[in-house]
Amino acid sequence: MTIAQKRPAGARLDNSFISWLKKQFPNLIPPAVAIAIFLIIWQLFAFIPGATLPGPIQVVQDTWILIFWPFYDNGGIDKGLFWQILASLKRVAISYTLAAVVGIGVGILIGVNQTMSKALDPLFQLLRTVPPLAWVPISLAALRQNEPAALFVIFITAIWPILINTAVGVTQIPQDYNNVAKVLQLSRKEYFTNILIPAALPYIFTGLRIAIGLAWLAIIAAEIVMSGIVGIGFFIWDAYQNNNVSEVILALVYIGIVGLLLDKLMSWIQNKILPAEQK
Repeated sequence: MTIAQKRPAGARLDNSFISWLKKQFPNLIPPAVAIAIFLIIWQLFAFIPGATLPGPIQVVQDTWILIFWPFYDNGGIDKGLFWQILASLKRVAISYTLAAVVGIGVGILIGVNQTMSKALDPLFQLLRTVPPLAWVPISLAALRQNEPAALFVIFITAIWPILINTAVGVTQIPQDYNNVAKVLQLSRKEYFTNILIPAALPYIFTGLRIAIGLAWLAIIAAEIVMSGIVGIGFFIWDAYQNNNVSEVILALVYIGIVGLLLDKLMSWIQNKILPAEQK
């Protein structure tokens, strides 16, 4: 048995983590310095007489309970940031999944059917430019309930990049691929699984990555104006109404971190699924 094999598993994991940290250290220095400079400048501005926004030190002092214990639940909407973000993520997951299914399906349909594309493209181009907040009163008027309305706002915001990128991907399939399919006399199912989807997949993932960011933005906008539902958007609005600016700033930090993690998750899935030559 070698010395490395005699070491405890925990020691080997520690050494692996230390080795990884040493390798990544040069990449960690620039963002750490940039963040430190930003916090220092922010704090200096907070020292200016008449400043209305608290500095980072004041934010931590005012919200240390939310920072170090985000899991409290006092019932109703009085919950920690963990539960607020979890509620928002559940809404995003439901609507984003539905948007992906519908967007990919309709995108393929209009991609392979030129008549359908010419008929629906003007309508899609018109609807996709409508801001998420503009859909809120329409969804509330149609659905009459906050929860379904919030889900609809996320869905209608996230579907367009998926749909459009999928349609573009289908139309960009090389003609040589279609010629090979005709020579081999592939069935519709075989063409779909072996030619269309693999060729359009890079475009589909581009739409999915854009859509996850838009979905996260939309849920914040929807929850801010839809009172009485647990979620990070309503948490921000409620904190603002109660003049808790530090809580608003802390929630913004959480939102940014979650948004970054969602994008990294989609990037990781894309790298796992797409062949190396298509990345």
